[in-house]
Amino acid sequence: MDGAPYLRKTDLKVFKGYPELLKALEDMFKFKAGEYSEREGYNGSEFVPTYEDKDGDWMLVGDVPWEMFTNSCKKLRIMKGSEARGLGCCVA
Repeated sequence: MDGAPYLRKTDLKVFKGYPELLKALEDMFKFKAGEYSEREGYNGSEFVPTYEDKDGDWMLVGDVPWEMFTNSCKKLRIMKGSEARGLGCCVA
């Protein structure tokens, strides 16, 4: 979560896809990301999971196919939805 660095490594390969990863993050950090859709993003969520890719760009978790995400994700960050505007197509 923003403001609370946990500095833990997570093996993304143990998850089968975004729904499993989001559930694990929600359980670990006690927040609700809600369902992600390409059309609506994380609409209505207070917090939004984001990641830093190999190029140093921050993107919304779920914006690219799962395999591309697992190969390019360097760092995860759970941001306030209001601060994540502009990262994806539709952040509330």
